Amino acid sequence: MLAATYPDAHCELDFTNPLELLVATVLSAQCTDRRVNQVTPTLFRRYPNAAAYAAAEREELEALIQPTGFFRAKAASVQGLAQALCNRFGGEVPGHLEDLVTLPGVGRKTANVVLGNAFGIPGITVDTHVGRLARRLGWTEETDPDRVEAALMDLFPRRDWTSLSHQLIWHGRRCCHARKPACGACPVARWCPSYGEGPTDPEVAVGLVRSEGRA
Repeated sequence: MLAATYPDAHCELDFTNPLELLVATVLSAQCTDRRVNQVTPTLFRRYPNAAAYAAAEREELEALIQPTGFFRAKAASVQGLAQALCNRFGGEVPGHLEDLVTLPGVGRKTANVVLGNAFGIPGITVDTHVGRLARRLGWTEETDPDRVEAALMDLFPRRDWTSLSHQLIWHGRRCCHARKPACGACPVARWCPSYGEGPTDPEVAVGLVRSEGRA
């Protein structure tokens, strides 16, 4: 039902190549995709490749990404991963998880975003929405992202991993909210063991549904 409800679910970060997606994903930590997308056009023009990020003046880089929050730490991660790309991967983003997770500021979540959306390699991205919905739907009781990822990998075929991630993220942003899920308007309510955590009256619930994601 999630696939039928969100047939167009996709990564909501704007990018044209693996490096842009990698940088955008790092910037999206504790920030909305919409805000990141407002920042990245100027950022990507200023730094078109890994070498440009590696050679960037830190203060200028920080100023450009400041609206995304935690800009000093994010600038350090972006510049660090760019330097690593130049030193160890010829300036190119590697298409293997075991290589991606060696880059500064890149964990399995970020690596799976890049692999699934820039390289077409299936992966499950366990962000806060995916972890929360996996537990609400009774698919796992795990709270550690790596263990949630492993549980979902066992439950769903590999070909569906990337699309499943997007569908769960979209559902979490639009309907199954953390504090007040729209249970009465949920397309998977009949299969959800957590039904009733939010309003079950359809008229009340539909007012909680967002037409687009905010986080």
